[in-house]
Amino acid sequence: MKWPLFLLFAGSLVAQDAQRFYYSKSFPGSTPAYVQVTLQKNGEAVYREAPDDDLPLTFKLTDAETAEVFLLVEKLDYFKRPIESGLKVAFMGTKTFRLEKGADKREVQFNYSEDPSAGLLWDWCERMAESAQHRIALDRAAKYDKLGVVKALNLLSSAIERKRVVGLGQYLPTLDRIIKNETYMHTARARASEIAEFIRAGAPPAQ
Repeated sequence: MKWPLFLLFAGSLVAQDAQRFYYSKSFPGSTPAYVQVTLQKNGEAVYREAPDDDLPLTFKLTDAETAEVFLLVEKLDYFKRPIESGLKVAFMGTKTFRLEKGADKREVQFNYSEDPSAGLLWDWCERMAESAQHRIALDRAAKYDKLGVVKALNLLSSAIERKRVVGLGQYLPTLDRIIKNETYMHTARARASEIAEFIRAGAPPAQ
């Protein structure tokens, strides 16, 4: 009798690990007009700027960051209830929260919510999106615009200081390439070194 119980428990753990959180925002006229982030329970995240984007950006959140996101999902009752405020406020984009677990999917859409947990989860989603956008800007500058690398690094540094960046480890490969490549300006290499040292020192995750 112990084996079936064990297998049932193990199967429950696998199902929990298979949960995926999905966020999207459609806001015509903004830049970008569409963003989408998916996050697995193991911290693996994917960022897209179109529903059919076939070249998404992948990165990974820390265990603590991932746990915080899924804790907020739990506080929102796994999206079993509406979170839209219904207030007459300016349009800020159609946002979707969804929890996917196998064939089971629960989602809510909203423009504005007064629920504190919804506000915190939205902020996490925006930070994940902003983090990916800084990564894209840095990678693009490092590859195509060496004179623009310093600007990209300064913008990234400012975002880190304002705690708008998560999954800091995703920047290290590009930062290391800049540091080691003498074709980049000394200022860029020094700035990249400062940011890399900050990340490797174990900077606390954004709260």
